[in-house]
Amino acid sequence: MSEKIEILINEEQLDKRISEIAEQINKEFVNEDITLICVLKGGIMFMTDIAKKLKQKVEFEFIDVSSYSGTVSSGKLTINKDLETSIEGKNVILLEDIVDTGRTLSYLIEYLKEKKPATLKLCTLLDKPSRRIVDVNADYIGFTIPDAFIVGYGLDYDQKYRNLPYIGILHLDNE
Repeated sequence: MSEKIEILINEEQLDKRISEIAEQINKEFVNEDITLICVLKGGIMFMTDIAKKLKQKVEFEFIDVSSYSGTVSSGKLTINKDLETSIEGKNVILLEDIVDTGRTLSYLIEYLKEKKPATLKLCTLLDKPSRRIVDVNADYIGFTIPDAFIVGYGLDYDQKYRNLPYIGILHLDNE
């Protein structure tokens, strides 16, 4: 089987859009501290780049929830790593690489609401509304993308391609 990647969003487009999202956040949270919660592993590059553009004091938190095996979402959610500090009373932005079916984020949003943050916003780099099963609305969206398997800039296929500086569509060809 051969794997080919077609560039969907290049580095320049990523940087420009991330700067725009950071500016939105900067305007909304003037002089307010923010806790960024990164959904591992896919959101790590997005979190790093957006955090560098924020003007507020920023705390980092990480949560790991899995629902994928290879290229298929199993639908069963497992928390592999939970938050290490309390988010009660804090301004929280949940950073996700991609909103696909919405199951994972719907679950995470309800889970985090139970921890009583002052505010809870959802920021996703990629939105794939054509695959939505559970209604999830992001407060900040980088790009709306087609129904294709996406890799790069933190997103993987069997743990490969996360390090690509762009976002691409993975084409699998049987040889």
